[in-house]
Amino acid sequence: MGHVNNARYLGWVQDAVIDHWKSVAPVEAVARHLWVALKHEITYRRPAFLGDEVIAHVVLEKVQGVRACYETMVQRGEEIIAEVKSTWCCIDAETRRPVRPAREIIDRFFAR
Repeated sequence: MGHVNNARYLGWVQDAVIDHWKSVAPVEAVARHLWVALKHEITYRRPAFLGDEVIAHVVLEKVQGVRACYETMVQRGEEIIAEVKSTWCCIDAETRRPVRPAREIIDRFFAR
């Protein structure tokens, strides 16, 4: 039908969330922590078509323990084509076990 596959939306969300983490967290925290998706809820507003240029805007809503909750808006120009609520788990890069990011790292994401 000419539209992108649903899996592509998840790729956009994953790329946006990981890029957000890497752009705010200190380099050593990025090296020590990985993020894995636990849950995605997607509300499709409009289809995206092959060749469309889209941008994903992320907002970190809250961090509770090892979990982070994000809202991502996928847009084509000014038009919102999808809204995604997702929950992520922080994983220690070495042990591959869930780990809480340090408070001072989380505070960087909520600094005004």
